[in-house]
Amino acid sequence: MGLSVFAIFVIALALIFDFTNGMHDAANSISTVVSTRVLSPRQAVVWAAFFNFVAFLIFGTTVASTIGKGMVEVPSNDAAWTTVIFAGLIGAIAWNIITWYFGLPSSSSHALIGGFAGAAIAKGGFHVIKPGGWYLTLAFIFLAPLIGLAVGFLLKVLVTWIVYKQPSGRVNRWSRILQLFSAAAYSLGHGGNDAQKTMGIILIVLLAEGAIPEVKLSLHNNLWVVLAAHSAIALGTLSGGWRIVKTMGQKITKLRPIDGFCAETAGASSIFLATHLGVPVSTTHVITGSISGVGAANRFRSVRWNVTLRIVWAWLLTIPVAGAISALVYGFIRLVS
Repeated sequence: MGLSVFAIFVIALALIFDFTNGMHDAANSISTVVSTRVLSPRQAVVWAAFFNFVAFLIFGTTVASTIGKGMVEVPSNDAAWTTVIFAGLIGAIAWNIITWYFGLPSSSSHALIGGFAGAAIAKGGFHVIKPGGWYLTLAFIFLAPLIGLAVGFLLKVLVTWIVYKQPSGRVNRWSRILQLFSAAAYSLGHGGNDAQKTMGIILIVLLAEGAIPEVKLSLHNNLWVVLAAHSAIALGTLSGGWRIVKTMGQKITKLRPIDGFCAETAGASSIFLATHLGVPVSTTHVITGSISGVGAANRFRSVRWNVTLRIVWAWLLTIPVAGAISALVYGFIRLVS
């Protein structure tokens, strides 16, 4: 069965969202490596974008499956759900732009699932929500930054103990080299988790339009969805997100190369775990917690906790506000159609 013009437009919009996700979350991938001056901003975005793209060669598609069939009950051959996805994407993109404008590192991931859920509830009521698919996702709103904070804190303490007798020049030199690898690992995790969310949304459109019988994705099945999503997020990262880079890289705490290495490594390991579990985790939450943990290991008072608290408020508002915007958009479409 062919796709309608509207369905093709919605898929294109999903890829635009993926692009804004990369642009919005570029700070997560490059803020530490730029702030420590290991790479220039332009070098950093190229480095991060490359690893965003190749992540599909390493990670599976469990997160895409969670989004596509684990959170909302979507029937096949019901093109009305394409409108739901459209409204959800509008809500997510709107929240991304608002938070980008104010320099707030909120979660593009949670904006997407919040927008999707808000429009879905506006269409079918709360019974369309699958609670089982939300438990881990909602839990990781709190667990992700805490895991990042704990791992970042412990890793910084461990690394400091290992190198405390070494000359500072040697430590700084090796930290700069290691940070290239930690930044690459973090960008792999970012691409591997975040691009899959757009894949799941595209699969829902294909299901609703009757183009596929069930939500199923692999490198051998609907490969174009995988490549399109990773390309879009990589291009978004390449465009940069300089307002948020400043917030993440310097406003929370001052970072040195060894700090950047510890924060990125802690963030990457946390995202790898979430992706393995199929949880659409917020990479923003993880890296914010990791940076705060590293800063606290240096000196608790060196972390600007008031900035962190402002970021947390953005996290808590993301799902309900994106959902509310999407529900209003869906309601307006129904009203005028």
